[in-house]
Amino acid sequence: MRSVAEHQQVVAELIRVPAPVQIPVGAAERLVLAADVIAPLNLPVFDNSAMDGYAVRYQDVAGASPADPVVLPVTEDIPAGRTDELILEPGTAHRIMTGAPIPAGASAVVPVEATDGGTETVTITQAATAGQHVRSAGEDVRAGDTVLTAGTRLNAPALGLAAALGLEELTVRPRLRVVIASTGSELVPSGTPLRPGQIYESNAVMLAAAVQEAGADAVVAPTVADDVGQFLSVLEEFGAQADLVITTGGVSAGAYEVVKDALSDAGVTFVSVAMQPGKPQGAGHVNGVPVLTLPGNPVSALVSFEVFVREPLRAAMGLVPARARHEAILTDAISAPSGKRQFRRGCWDADAGTVTAVGPPASHHLRWLAVSNCLLDIPEDVTELAAGTRVDVWNLT
Repeated sequence: MRSVAEHQQVVAELIRVPAPVQIPVGAAERLVLAADVIAPLNLPVFDNSAMDGYAVRYQDVAGASPADPVVLPVTEDIPAGRTDELILEPGTAHRIMTGAPIPAGASAVVPVEATDGGTETVTITQAATAGQHVRSAGEDVRAGDTVLTAGTRLNAPALGLAAALGLEELTVRPRLRVVIASTGSELVPSGTPLRPGQIYESNAVMLAAAVQEAGADAVVAPTVADDVGQFLSVLEEFGAQADLVITTGGVSAGAYEVVKDALSDAGVTFVSVAMQPGKPQGAGHVNGVPVLTLPGNPVSALVSFEVFVREPLRAAMGLVPARARHEAILTDAISAPSGKRQFRRGCWDADAGTVTAVGPPASHHLRWLAVSNCLLDIPEDVTELAAGTRVDVWNLT
């Protein structure tokens, strides 16, 4: 049997880092920069007012007070967006709005609250200091500054900065496109009346959500019956534009194992991994496209995704790859199979530092995975764990 660590390495080598692409700023949320962003201009672009008020020479109002106000003629009105270049003459004021350009010659802004709000003349009752309420050009960003570095995950403030700098596109690592193909003649879509021997398809829905939560784009192929020709046709159609194909089901040792029958001679190696759940696995390339084949039982499929796929998938997109991992104190005794690394569903109490295994370990108990917030990682050489034992925990939240 292949160890978990060995198969993790195989999968990590299979998932390739995509070439950087340039995309519009507005479409780059949560993607990772592949190149530094150099500011092409200053922010603010020009000296502008931080207040609604009056642009003045500070010397002209140095002695202003409620008892001894200064009265100045208002010679211009400057709303935000005015583009002509103005000059403030000594002994005058320009009424100015927040964000509007400071006229040449002005050295301060008196807020409207310290005036009578006049439009022909203004009575100023408060002295001003040099630079008061003036946002200076370049005080936030200087042209030529590196404002965002490669490896930064783009959030709302980062995108706002890029837009403020007038950038139309950013160079990023693109989301990988992952095709999910679920197999099994027994599977039918939700909403279809079940006939004897049929079950509802759940793996594709579950894994598509896991792929998207990991930061990639998921494409769900039609569910495939246990028919090699149909499976290969779907794989050819949907795999052509995929960065990765993930299949579920059809990889065990019995008959009617459609994925194994179709891909054993097509570039996929099928192995047994010393783990529970998730023993049957496969990995390889089909027509140059990376393909991972996961077991069909729902718990096995999702645990396999967590153990093998999520981390290298995120790493390829430049995202922080690993789930947070902790040690916690086991609340109840549990057993584990000899020779297999076991991943048990659990509920981790961060405040108490404890973890409780939930549900049976078998791979069809999806209900217990749905209410878990962690996986207990139990080494293959451990068969019994007493209450109070410290165990490794993978946080799933």
